[in-house]
Amino acid sequence: MKNIDISLLSKICETPGAPGFEKEIRNLILNEVKDLSNDVTTDNMGNITVTIPGKTDDKLMFAAHMDEIGFIVTHIDKNGFLRFHTLGGFDAKTLTSQRVLIHGKKTLVGVMGSKPIHVMTTEERTKMPKTTDYFIDLGMPKEEVEKYISVGDSITRERDLIEMGDCVNCKSIDNRVSVYVLIELLKRLKGVTPPVTVCAVFTVQEEVGIRGASVATQTIKPRWGIAIDTTIAYDVPGAPEHEKITELGKGVAIKIMDTSAICDYRMISHLKTTAENNNITHQTEILTGGGTDTMALQRMTAGGSIAGAISIPTRHIHQVIEMAHKQDIADSINLLHHFVLNIDSFDWNHN
Repeated sequence: MKNIDISLLSKICETPGAPGFEKEIRNLILNEVKDLSNDVTTDNMGNITVTIPGKTDDKLMFAAHMDEIGFIVTHIDKNGFLRFHTLGGFDAKTLTSQRVLIHGKKTLVGVMGSKPIHVMTTEERTKMPKTTDYFIDLGMPKEEVEKYISVGDSITRERDLIEMGDCVNCKSIDNRVSVYVLIELLKRLKGVTPPVTVCAVFTVQEEVGIRGASVATQTIKPRWGIAIDTTIAYDVPGAPEHEKITELGKGVAIKIMDTSAICDYRMISHLKTTAENNNITHQTEILTGGGTDTMALQRMTAGGSIAGAISIPTRHIHQVIEMAHKQDIADSINLLHHFVLNIDSFDWNHN
């Protein structure tokens, strides 16, 4: 099994950065990439672009979103309990018994609370929970809470990264593992002049509508675009074979389609060929629920780009116990590295 930098991956996953509030994770990324290129920029929305000049001016754009699903404070009640709105997609039942971090003048720990089962009616016990059933308890009265927390402050989930067998487990593997993959790719490209110009973009606000990538793509105008993201690994007890999407340990996933993009057949072909030629374990992905930055890469430039994506299979997605396989992560870095170096070996014309 290939080694991965667990220390760096842990820092990336654990650093807060809800959509629209990416400052802390952005600063971490900037610190990691500052010596990997002479051309590192941040746009008005907060996207980071690291450019590696190539032998031609044709541009290959990578997009890995830095934001994580989170919440925003909407109300502080008379007893100091917080109400919130979601930033990104949540399965409400996964909020039960979780700790969260509220990022105000000072970061405070809170817990997700809801009505105790002991006082629920029979009907309430059988109903699926809603996010509005929950509140955040900081263990403080209103006067103390308001010294530090205001309406509009962001909230992220609290969970450290651990290793479990051949896997890593943490909150926000989606999509911090892809941030890690893109940083590791840039390390491999340091001092290299690739066949085409590489624009590696760490995007913002993907979880609330692919907003950062839409802006960055309009600026860069890439000929090729590859999104790096996680995807569902539904390889658990009770899962029908046709619903698995991907499986852990079966390699990097080459996206065929999701709900926002049908990947270019040329991109799929070249990614598969590159994997086969370099003995990189891979699988295909058709995601029938969910979209990624691939959509922006494909559509948000005049004439479109030749777009595709690679995905890191992830179990328990959009929970605080997301799990990815170390070898799949290593395979992802390997595939992208070989793809960049061999992009000019493929006939990109329509045929």
